Amino acid sequence: MPASVRVPSSAGRGGPLRPGLPRLRTVLTVAGTALVVQRALRRRIRRSPLWPLPALEQPISGRGRDAARAGGRDRDPTPPAPGRPGALRLRVAERTEVADGVVALRLEGERLPAWEPGAHLDLVLPSGAVRQYSLCGEPADAVRADGGSYTLAVRLIGDGRGGSREVHEALRAGTTVEVRGPRNRFPLEDRPAYLFVAGGIGITPILPMVRRAEAAGVPWRLLYAGRSRASMPFLAEVEKLAGGGAGAAGAGGARLTVVAEDVDGRPDLAAALADAPPHTAVYCCGPEPLMDAVADLLPAGPAGPTLHTERFAPAAGAAGGANGAADDEAFEVELRRTGRTVTVPAGTSVLRAIREQALPDLAYSCEEGFCGTCQQRVLAGEVDHRDALLTDAERDDSLLICVSRARRGSPLVLDL
Repeated sequence: MPASVRVPSSAGRGGPLRPGLPRLRTVLTVAGTALVVQRALRRRIRRSPLWPLPALEQPISGRGRDAARAGGRDRDPTPPAPGRPGALRLRVAERTEVADGVVALRLEGERLPAWEPGAHLDLVLPSGAVRQYSLCGEPADAVRADGGSYTLAVRLIGDGRGGSREVHEALRAGTTVEVRGPRNRFPLEDRPAYLFVAGGIGITPILPMVRRAEAAGVPWRLLYAGRSRASMPFLAEVEKLAGGGAGAAGAGGARLTVVAEDVDGRPDLAAALADAPPHTAVYCCGPEPLMDAVADLLPAGPAGPTLHTERFAPAAGAAGGANGAADDEAFEVELRRTGRTVTVPAGTSVLRAIREQALPDLAYSCEEGFCGTCQQRVLAGEVDHRDALLTDAERDDSLLICVSRARRGSPLVLDL
């Protein structure tokens, strides 16, 4: 039986001994407990910003959790979840001028995701702008045991939107830069023969394809056009791949046609396409007039060539644009995971409305419906698709919020 404790009566007559001590102990205990709980909650919310909703292995949309961390120098990049590119912080290990107005950047990191010919990266510039650039190095370089790397090349566009100028002026050896991807909307399909058509900087996605076809022993030809030989990146490498240069007799000369427009004029696209073997896959990347001309001249028929193109600018006349159309209606968008509802006025894009009213850091790039950075999953509602990128299958459950809208003003529900 526990012994009882008797408090001397004198303590009550003369007032309690140290009257503030028990109260101080209580305050310190409560404060300490609150501090522990606060720190635990901060750690929990940092792991999942939408807590107590379920955490996701990789954010489905917007800027990844890791992208907001300052510096990031002490974090090793990790591969993204399958099917959804993550954000990586890479170091510019080498910067080389590979043609007039063209710089190649070699970006190094650890445990880089693998890629295939035709893939590109989303490059997040120091200003926060996002631009897409094709990977033009060797896919094997990304998965080397001693550290991986990606290589991309960027031509300075004087009258562009400013992304290429920022690359040329701000990204130097030693700079740390954020990338997302790789993503591939221009994959090299297995075919019995290939005809590659590249215009200027359009050689960047084509070059890894040529290497792959050469290594596999699949017949290929390349028509490479540019303003001048000095302006054409990687020209020496493609001449070497072709076996002696464009002017050489034999296999090399037959496989490669180089057209420097300041000397040779316009390329003869009709002749190149007419000589394509049956079932040839034609891969074309370059200025819009070049790609349109190839499409117009493509021979028809069941055994005719199939055309694959990649654009980093919207096609002329394509629907879209951040300001919408004259007959647009206002509508509401529910952001299911965020728990917010956004009103999208007529003449304002879904992207702009969400960034202004709910998610200011939501990632985007082109605002013209061709890059895919702002693609979001649709949970409910009828979409008026105005992009130049998504396939019919992708349009079944997603949209590009920079240009597409709700049909007839009906509400949308997005997985955001």
